[in-house]
Amino acid sequence: MSILTFKIDPSGNLQIRTQAKTLDEMTRELEQGFYTTFSTLSHGTKVLGLHAHLQRLYVPAMEHGLKPSVSETVLRIRIAELAKANLPKESRVRLILAKNDGSIHVGIQPFTPIQESIYQNGVKVVSAELARQSPRVKDTGFITSSIDQRKQVGRDVFEVLLTRNGKILEGMTSNFYAINGKTLITAQSGILLGVTRRAILRLARGQGMAIEYRAPKLGENFSEAFLTSSSRGVVPIVSIDDKPVGQGKVGKWTKILSKAYQAYIEERSEKIVE
Repeated sequence: MSILTFKIDPSGNLQIRTQAKTLDEMTRELEQGFYTTFSTLSHGTKVLGLHAHLQRLYVPAMEHGLKPSVSETVLRIRIAELAKANLPKESRVRLILAKNDGSIHVGIQPFTPIQESIYQNGVKVVSAELARQSPRVKDTGFITSSIDQRKQVGRDVFEVLLTRNGKILEGMTSNFYAINGKTLITAQSGILLGVTRRAILRLARGQGMAIEYRAPKLGENFSEAFLTSSSRGVVPIVSIDDKPVGQGKVGKWTKILSKAYQAYIEERSEKIVE
């Protein structure tokens, strides 16, 4: 499935660039920049945490003295227009703000949710000794530097976990959590603070869980583990590096948080354009 890619000029007009096979291919073809990726909801009219996603572009641009080619208001309008073209499907969107000139680029494709069986049966993940150089910034340079690890994803491997000194920081495109008893364990430093992660921590507290901020160790005996991302929600992990997590099946707390998250996004999703 091809991805349509556009550049937004200073007048707010969309200029068609090319078609790419994947969002990562689109990213590698452009100048290095700041990026964010998300999916639409409610028939292309809403996104969970859209303002936070857009701040991943505008805040680092400001810190680097860059003037974005268009305002957040104009960008929202263009996103809404492009999302309409993919109806009745939702859209998966990647935005990139180029470091060289502040230009904003959009990649968009119809969004196909992952199979329900993945949520029911869980996934297998592998680990790699790799971490982001600037964990708080989504820099496209990381997509290029992690190309070999990204090739591992597919078939039996759902995600690659980024580790440092044997401790799990996050997933390559997701946040990572372990559960022991009634305690949720997740790294606090050295990671990208995802939009979905913020919601999960709030929901876990609401369910009476304790939060332990530390990077879990590879080989540690977790009762459960899962990933989160804006497009995939809560994804249960049943094995890490071919070693089962807990009983090797989706755990109770993961199911509870997944259900709570679905209710959360229905209630809290933000309109793209008011």
